[in-house]
Amino acid sequence: MTKKKAQLRQTVRYGILTLCLLICGSAYGWSQQLHAYRNLAAGGYHFWFYSPEPPSPTLIPMRHDDMEMQRRIDLEQLFHAKPAEWKHWKEREEAKRIEKLKPLVIFLHGASLCGHDLRQVLRYGTLDAMDRGLEVDAYVLAPQNPGGAWDPDKLINLTEWASRTHPGIDTTRIYVLGMSLGGYGALDLPAAYPDRIAASMSICGGATSKTIGNLNKVPLWILHGTADVAVPVNCSDRVVAAMRRDSIPQRLIYSRLKGYNHSQPCRLFYMYETYDWLFSHRLTDAGRPLNKEIYIGPRNIPEAYRRMGRRGQLKPSGNREVYGHSHLEAIEFAHIQDSIARADSIAEAHKAVPKSTPLLTK
Repeated sequence: MTKKKAQLRQTVRYGILTLCLLICGSAYGWSQQLHAYRNLAAGGYHFWFYSPEPPSPTLIPMRHDDMEMQRRIDLEQLFHAKPAEWKHWKEREEAKRIEKLKPLVIFLHGASLCGHDLRQVLRYGTLDAMDRGLEVDAYVLAPQNPGGAWDPDKLINLTEWASRTHPGIDTTRIYVLGMSLGGYGALDLPAAYPDRIAASMSICGGATSKTIGNLNKVPLWILHGTADVAVPVNCSDRVVAAMRRDSIPQRLIYSRLKGYNHSQPCRLFYMYETYDWLFSHRLTDAGRPLNKEIYIGPRNIPEAYRRMGRRGQLKPSGNREVYGHSHLEAIEFAHIQDSIARADSIAEAHKAVPKSTPLLTK
């Protein structure tokens, strides 16, 4: 009996050791792919950058012309290729390269995380969701705003740095999503650079851009809680009204979340559907159509935290609470697609919002 107890004790000990090694290995792998960058450019943002692949020894890739020349020399030496054969080989290689490219996600935080402590940026959002088990097969750029509005020029400079130093980024699939102050940035950035952002999701925000009409060129999803007192829902109403004054929006989904406060929509960062919707758009899509097939509503929003580990490979590094979220007792989701009537003023546009609308269904 004593021998059996000893064997059982040893088995348990080995099991605990194996579990610890697995957890530590997962955390180590995560840390090797997530890096903080400071003072990279004068006047720029400090930021976190996540790479789905281990970083290369240098951040300066071989020039494109040099790589093409080396490939051509190797091919000619090996196969004595003729121009036509070289062309076909180059096309196949380019197709393989494009197939391996991954999208870039830009996460913009709200005003509560502004400052100079980069650890604050990890409190909620895309990187926190990945740390808690959500699988997002993409590069992630998460800058920190020291204060004030997000600057589209600074943000686009960061995307240029990322694509220059990480050739694996698909520049036709750059997405932005943000909440509160970040929701403003998620609209101001595509308004300034509509031909650089493939799709955008703005949560509980608004816009300060003077070129809001450009948002009609970008697949866009705006979500805002009707019970938000920090950033009232009419901030998003104004954006939609301004878009309608420019032209009838063909690439917009506007969701007014009835009964949601300012923090509750943060669950969207922890949902696979959010990233599936973003990733379904490309700059090279003919006409840049809007994907209306993915559902985000009362059937899946309340389950966001419980569902995110189902497909995930990255394990949570600890049992950390997500800040500022309360359980949703009752949710009524009102989906509005092009439902705000054209108005001559912001007040008229706000009055034109219908009191109830049918739910979005597949």
